[in-house]
Amino acid sequence: MATAYGPDTRGPRTRDPRRYGSGDLPPVKHFFPAALRAPFEGRTWREFGYLMLSLPISTVLFCFAITMSSLGIGMLITFLGIPILAAGLAMCRGFGALERARARALLNLDVADPAPVRGRTGGLMSWVGAVLKSGVSWRHLLYALLHFPWAVFAFSVSLTLWSYGWAALTYPLWHWVFPVFVGVDGIQLYGDRGHTVYLDSPFELAMTSAVGVFLVVVTPWIIRGLTSVDRLMVVGLLSPSRLATRVTELESDRGVVVDTAAADLRRIERDLHDGAQARLVALAMDLGLAKEKLTDDPEAAARMVDEAHGEVKVALQELRDLARGIHPAVLTDRGLDAALSAIASRCTVPVSVDVDLDARPAQAIEGIAYFTVSELLQNVSKHARATRASVDVWRSANRLMLQVTDDGRGGADVTAGSGLAGLTERLDAVDGILVVDSPAGGPTKVTAELPWRG
Repeated sequence: MATAYGPDTRGPRTRDPRRYGSGDLPPVKHFFPAALRAPFEGRTWREFGYLMLSLPISTVLFCFAITMSSLGIGMLITFLGIPILAAGLAMCRGFGALERARARALLNLDVADPAPVRGRTGGLMSWVGAVLKSGVSWRHLLYALLHFPWAVFAFSVSLTLWSYGWAALTYPLWHWVFPVFVGVDGIQLYGDRGHTVYLDSPFELAMTSAVGVFLVVVTPWIIRGLTSVDRLMVVGLLSPSRLATRVTELESDRGVVVDTAAADLRRIERDLHDGAQARLVALAMDLGLAKEKLTDDPEAAARMVDEAHGEVKVALQELRDLARGIHPAVLTDRGLDAALSAIASRCTVPVSVDVDLDARPAQAIEGIAYFTVSELLQNVSKHARATRASVDVWRSANRLMLQVTDDGRGGADVTAGSGLAGLTERLDAVDGILVVDSPAGGPTKVTAELPWRG
């Protein structure tokens, strides 16, 4: 199985510190701390822009939702209320698409679009009924109603802190405006009939600027906290339901399983056609020639029969290897420990096998685990340039954990469209994952998780 090597950044669902190394990419070093960088980072400005746009957009959406809902509910006594309410819900779904696009562009939040509403018959009334029965449509309406007061609050807080912070920070640069154009000494901090306090002395200018520095440094983190609420609302109210998401995942996994099964059948057919079948055809021809020469040249016939005997042995070995690649008998009879030890014995480097299981998983999971380790050890033999490797298998709660480690050259990359990518898809089809930790120069640590099914 050809593959390329390089780092992978996916993370496992569960981590056991005894089994996993850090495997994390080294953090990027900055000269300034994060608190000082935050006011100038692109993320802060995008999130601030998101909060500024939220107020006008939410105002329009709130007014529309209130108007259509009130009109539709008020006219339910007549037939017109039902299509009006359905049209309002459909428009809220359209606004939801705009909000998802805005969150994707400014908050870097990728939320899948819910499935479109389709009626059973394709008619207008069928569509109206489907819209009214769709929970996603009502959640979009709820978003339109709830997001408006939050947008007002977030807009006011973020704009106030942002403007006051930068204004106070730069106050020493523009305080001259007050005596020149306003006729006062500076910003009036306090005043009554007999006494006024202006910020005009050097000390007061410095203190005002210091307060501005504090607000400028703190405001980005407040903005991030405000946008985190927006993220929760977008994900919770504008995304597909968990059931719909799960159905989509299962449909995708079913397609992967079908494609994998078809690929396995093609591989078996190709191996039979190009391997054992071709040898058996040649064997039949050699035996036919030997039969013709049996009376005329017994010695030549004996040599041909002896060669045919060797071809039979090779064909039998190929059939055994093919059967072992489909589902070895040792796996069915003795389980993963014996089956993986058999694989390790055929690897080109010494491999230690440690299987710590108190029970056997389901046959399907056991077969996938066997295939996974087999493919990974083939990578070690063909590409890793390793001197030793190890295979560890254990159970962690409701997960079957597999880990293959080698001391080779590293650089394994699951995103390179190689056999590792196909192995990842095969594991995804059964709710499993593959994690590759393979820095350049090695070592390589590949961890697979499978659901435990007894």
